[in-house]
Amino acid sequence: MTDTLPPPPASTQPSVPAPGPPVGHIIAVVLGALGLLIGLAATAAGGAAVWAHSTQRDTDGYFATDAERFETSTHAMTADDIDLGTDPTHEERVFDLGDLATVRLAVESVDDQSVFVGIGPTDDVERYLADVSRARIDDVDVAPFRVRYDYEKGGAPAAEPGSQDFWAAQAEGTGRQALEWELESGEWSVVVMNSDGSDPVAVEASVGVKADWVLPFGIGVLTFGLLSLLGGAALLVFGAVALARRLETAPAGGPAAAGPLALTGRLDAPGRLLWLVKWILVIPHLIVLAVLWLTVAVVSFVAFFAILFTGRYPRSLFDFVVGVMRWTWRVGFYSFSALATDRYPPFALGATPDYPATLDVAYPTQLSRGLVLVKWWLLAIPHYMVLALLVGGGAWAAGNGGAWAGGGLLGLLVLFAGVALLFSGRYPGGLFELVMGLNRWAFRVAAYVGLLTDEYPPFRLDQGPDEPPQRASS
Repeated sequence: MTDTLPPPPASTQPSVPAPGPPVGHIIAVVLGALGLLIGLAATAAGGAAVWAHSTQRDTDGYFATDAERFETSTHAMTADDIDLGTDPTHEERVFDLGDLATVRLAVESVDDQSVFVGIGPTDDVERYLADVSRARIDDVDVAPFRVRYDYEKGGAPAAEPGSQDFWAAQAEGTGRQALEWELESGEWSVVVMNSDGSDPVAVEASVGVKADWVLPFGIGVLTFGLLSLLGGAALLVFGAVALARRLETAPAGGPAAAGPLALTGRLDAPGRLLWLVKWILVIPHLIVLAVLWLTVAVVSFVAFFAILFTGRYPRSLFDFVVGVMRWTWRVGFYSFSALATDRYPPFALGATPDYPATLDVAYPTQLSRGLVLVKWWLLAIPHYMVLALLVGGGAWAAGNGGAWAGGGLLGLLVLFAGVALLFSGRYPGGLFELVMGLNRWAFRVAAYVGLLTDEYPPFRLDQGPDEPPQRASS
């Protein structure tokens, strides 16, 4: 009788679970981008409020309009329907509107008559002017200045306006007359008349507002905006570094390329019609890439100082930027940088060797501290001028991310390719090689101005799906 032995264990090594999706790091990037956007908006709003308080007030502390001419052949001129909420005696009144602002109305007769200006409750004003000819100000255009009136027929008032007792604020006399009125809840109307109630009425008028809360509001919002910018930048850098550490290392021993950037694209039998709707299909990618390129802007700012002081681009930040460029190239290859595949691009920063479009940048062990000051603007100006024609200025709006915006010559060529696909079902081979050359030029410049390399991009079109072999720079 033969003893049966149990089968050996399949493996003595403990199984390692696959890493889960980096949800926390993605959330950090998204929150950081939101923090930056909110911070930028708050900083702009707070800065504008501080600037306005410092430079736009007159000697009495009012933000005032220029004096403009208002005239009518009637006995009165009114601005109605100034609705500031409930009646001031209402029990649910929460705060005094007078704490928000003080309004100043300044008028001066153009023919040296005694003029009256008053603010009163709309119901009382309507009763006083019930049978009086008047012009209601319907609309005012600022540039050029123009007033539209709604006219009501009637006669002269039964009594002079200054004799009425319902005015909340009033001013009367010759020369410049100004009333000041602290805002009150209720419905109010502004009335301008000659003091004796005669017609016509013609005045130079201006409106001013004094708000003591503008400066503290501006300082508070500006401070909040700066803190949001700092917090958002910190979250973006943290999330970018964490995501970069998860990227797969590119395999060594690939074909030699003509420079530090290797960009390839394999024509992958695109169909006749899908390109017509790809601008809709890539919207999810465009939203994510907008956030990622905002992150790249912050990361590049940090990397600038790192290179300036150490001569090195932090590896984790470098890998993140390359990952965003790689993602951008895949989306562009699918859509309006090439239209060369119908395979939907993956949502990934890492390398995807099985996708027909690939991009990689060799990591530099040392970068010039001096070049970092000038290469991204001064030295790149010739390339900017050429690429403005080849791929269009709009291609650089996403943080120098390449040529997938589809402008200039590149956009025209890709459109020709789409029309050829529509009518013949074929992508012209020579046209594809030229499109690849334009994209390769743009991404090389993007890598240079993005501080990823010190090697100046060549002024040449290296056409074809693959990088050419290493050769001396032109």
